[in-house]
Amino acid sequence: MSPVRAPRRTLLAVGALAAALTLSACTGDSNGRSGGGGDTNFVTGTGGISTAPEGKRISAPQLSGKDLTGKPLDLADYRGKVVVLNLWGSWCAPCRAEAPYLTRLAEETRSKGVEFVGINTRDPQTGPALAFERDYEVPYPSFHDPIGKLILKFPKGSLNPQAIPSTIVIDREGKIAARALTALDDKQLRSMIDPVLAEK
Repeated sequence: MSPVRAPRRTLLAVGALAAALTLSACTGDSNGRSGGGGDTNFVTGTGGISTAPEGKRISAPQLSGKDLTGKPLDLADYRGKVVVLNLWGSWCAPCRAEAPYLTRLAEETRSKGVEFVGINTRDPQTGPALAFERDYEVPYPSFHDPIGKLILKFPKGSLNPQAIPSTIVIDREGKIAARALTALDDKQLRSMIDPVLAEK
């Protein structure tokens, strides 16, 4: 008698949900440090910010889906730009705290070739997330990723998102240059963006 197998769709959904639940929701360690070291090719700094030098960066995954209004959104469309990718949820207090800084920097750096994109997660419905965007006048789109399918695409051992909020800076070649696992202010954001923007 052959064993009963669970439908593939169910297994995928359970796997995605389990991975999403491993994220530290709106938390960080008491020292603001993130994991790293070993042979991961990135350097862990204070304040929850880690960086990878040019030549030792891992490519960002191919992310595509729909934004909060249902329109197609594809990270590949931003190739050649410095991309700031922010993982957030409307229910997350630290996400609300950093939203004004993200909005301001998105507007100030767009003319320099920087694009911001969000990944909204753990919001089953888009209504609260859209209200969040209206409240903070967010000028950039966000993927709607309620159970973390896009988050799963980031390779383990890379500068992958591991908390909510997380912010990742992707260089012009589509590789992950920096990551923060905590809410950021404008000074911290600039410390991540400016060095990558200065690269030729």
